[in-house]
Parts: sequence; structure tokens; C-alpha cells
Amino acid sequence: MSNYQGFRAFNGKLSFLLDKKSAIKISILFLLTVLVFIISAGLGGMAINPLAVLHVFFGGGTDLEKLVVLNFRLPRIVLAGIAGMALAVAGGMLQGMVKNPLASPDIIGITAGASTAVVGFLSIFSDKNHALTVSIQWLPVAAFFGATIIGFTVYLLSWKNGVTPVRLVLIGIGISAFMQALTTLFMILGPIYRASEANIWITGNVSGASWEQIWIMLPWSIVFLAIAFAVARHVNIQELGEDIAAGVGSHVQKSRFLLLLISTCLVAGAVAFVGGIGFVGLMAPHIARRLVGSSFGALLPTSAFIGALVLMVADLIGRTAFSPLEVPAGVFTAAIGAPYFIYLLFKSK
Repeated sequence: MSNYQGFRAFNGKLSFLLDKKSAIKISILFLLTVLVFIISAGLGGMAINPLAVLHVFFGGGTDLEKLVVLNFRLPRIVLAGIAGMALAVAGGMLQGMVKNPLASPDIIGITAGASTAVVGFLSIFSDKNHALTVSIQWLPVAAFFGATIIGFTVYLLSWKNGVTPVRLVLIGIGISAFMQALTTLFMILGPIYRASEANIWITGNVSGASWEQIWIMLPWSIVFLAIAFAVARHVNIQELGEDIAAGVGSHVQKSRFLLLLISTCLVAGAVAFVGGIGFVGLMAPHIARRLVGSSFGALLPTSAFIGALVLMVADLIGRTAFSPLEVPAGVFTAAIGAPYFIYLLFKSK
């Protein structure tokens, strides 16, 4: 037990063991995330020294540096970091809940539900002149409701004297395929330029980030990330199987519903603002598992930082590698994630 440090609070109502080795690795990932954050804020069409970026963060710098860093680059970097954390933690929880390393928000249809809602929004609320009849600000709301509704639909359709992991995944794959078909139908029926706009959103992009979006998404994500970390022990119990989990006093079905609800809320909040970015929720937990093991108390925070790093780096490459053109961040997460998914399929029994 020398590698662990126990903590108790609120007269023993809150207690946990801290793995010292995992804590060191999480701290290193945190510092690496901060470093990428600073470097990313300085790279672009106008290169800014990292020290100058720090100077801007603390209120200094020229007016041009403040404009570029605070108004143009920082919102998209922050949004990418928050969304990456949310998607990674949601993916880790889903993999633990269904005991399947291939599970992720993309696989069980939550992301596809958001995509269908967005394309449907662009098609339904366009008039004969192909102009939107409502404010584009309602687009994230449509994505949120699409993801949430599909999350609960998958859960309800999977229920048969309880929800089993296999049924949840199979129903999710079916619903995801159906949502993709609906998305394609909406894109065909809608005007061409709306289809192009929707396709960029489906791919996943943070270029349109604003501070207004961040102030909406930040408290939502912080609350559900905190809840996810607090209920990490329930994910550990779920991995033991239904019989053992019930034997140690866990309410298996209630726990599954709670975990799915938290995952859905995290994914819905993320895709509402960054689009249908795929594979982050699949890759990050696997990388985290190799670093800190399978205990979700350490795995979820590690996944969060890895998810933030993956999405921030993808966005950095997208806006600098092909300048002056910008490539959506989702293109790079898919380029990395698709081969990794094939590798997992090959290795999985």
C-alpha cells in the first residue's frame, strides 16, 4: 500500500485512494496540456513567441498580439480542450459500462443523433430562398437535443428485463446507421450550400468558436466532468459483471442509467459546439489505460487530458499545416482514429 495515499472527508462520507504513480503521470499530462495550449496560441499566420503569449495572458503585449491571441486563437483552443476532455471521459465511461473496448459515443449513435438534428435544423428552417428563418444560434440547441434524445432512445430500446452491454451496443449501432441514413436524406433534400455547411459540422470543426459559446459550454462540462470523476468507482464495479456487482451491493441498472446519462450529457454538450468529431472518445481511454491501468479513478482524469491534447493538436495542425486553407480538426482525428479502430478490431477477440 506504499504506492497509495488515503484521503477522507466529511466524516468519512467521501473517501478515496490516490495512486501516487498515476498522480505523477496525470500531473505530467497536465503540464503537457498547458505547454501545448501556450504553443498553439502562438502559432499561425502571425507567429508569436511563447513568452509573448504568456505576457498577453497576464494583461501585457501589443494591441495586435492581444487581438490575435485573445480574440482569434484562444476561443478555439479552449473549446477544443474542453470538448476533447468531455468526449474522452464519455468514451471511457461507455467502454467500462459495456465492457467493450470498441464502445464510444460514435459507435452507439449519440454523435449521429446530434448530426441528424443539425442537418434537419438547416433543412427544416430554410425558406424558399434558402435563408434560415431562425437564428443560427439555435443550432447548438438542436445538436444537444438530438444527442440526448438518441441516447435515451438507445437505452429504452435496449431494455429487456434490464439493459445488457451487448444489447446496448447492437441497438446503438443500428440507431447510428439509421441516423446516418436520415442525415444523408436531409442533405440531399436541402440546398447544396446547406449540405456543404452541414458536412463541415458533421466532420467536426472549432474554427467558429467564440467566448459566448465557451461561457455556455464551460460550466456544463465542468459539472458533468466532476460528476463523472465522482462516480468512477461505479464504473469499476460495472466491469466486474452483473452478478458480482449486485453481490457487492451495486444497483446495476440504476448505475448503468446514471453512467449513460452522464456520458450523453458530456457528448451532447461537446458536439453541440464542435460538431461530430469522431474517435477521440475511442482513442483517449485506450491510451490512458496503457499509462495508468484500468482503474477508472485514474483512467478518467488521464483520458480527459489526453482527449484535450488530441483535439488541440488536431486543430493546431488543421489551421497551420495547409495555411492559408483550414482543415477541420475532425479530419485529423478520423485520420488517426480510423486505423486505430481497425487495429483494435484486429486485436480484440
